[in-house]
Amino acid sequence: MSDSDRAPPGLLRSVPLFAELDDAAAAALERLARRRAFAEGEVIVSEAERGDALFLLLSGKVKVVLYGESGREVILSTFKTRGDFFGEMSLLDDEPRSATVLASAPSTLLVLSRADFRAHLARHPGVAVQVMTELSRRLRRADAVIGDLALLDVLGRLAARLRDLALADGEATPEGRVIRNRPTQAEIAGTIGASRETVSRALSELARRGDVVLTGRRLLVRHRLLRGP
Repeated sequence: MSDSDRAPPGLLRSVPLFAELDDAAAAALERLARRRAFAEGEVIVSEAERGDALFLLLSGKVKVVLYGESGREVILSTFKTRGDFFGEMSLLDDEPRSATVLASAPSTLLVLSRADFRAHLARHPGVAVQVMTELSRRLRRADAVIGDLALLDVLGRLAARLRDLALADGEATPEGRVIRNRPTQAEIAGTIGASRETVSRALSELARRGDVVLTGRRLLVRHRLLRGP
């Protein structure tokens, strides 16, 4: 492994999943991990392939997707925060990958092999607890998404999605929360199980009602929508 492929010294300690490591343990793990860059649109892992590595996001943005028989893309989740990780399910249960992950922007990731990851979990049980906590959070989120798809119409699903985005990434203002770089209509459509055209109409309806205000890529979600139905 060349020096350019290695994790920069001290990097792992800045990732929440490995924040508990002492200097020696972090340095040892950094020597095992390798850094990889992916271009926008490049496939990082493919659904049904054998999982043999854990990925941690250092920079950029990736999306987790499933494809229907018609080729329609369903976006399960998006990772864009440094330290976000994926690929752990295949490492823990020895099953194939459950979804495809693509770089939706130029991205750099840290890659840790199955054997090294499992050995690290054995030596540092606290990391295993953090992984389980994150898996539980994702399962709860999946349950909420399934409930929305089953119980809400497109307008309700869009409102719920915008509410989640605003609460997670929005900036508080007197009028509500501002998302300064909102997802595209196609990206939103992929997360709520609708077409881009349907999302466009629903977004216009929310704007007509005064629940949201759109200015370019800037989106203001007003307080009444943040409070929910």
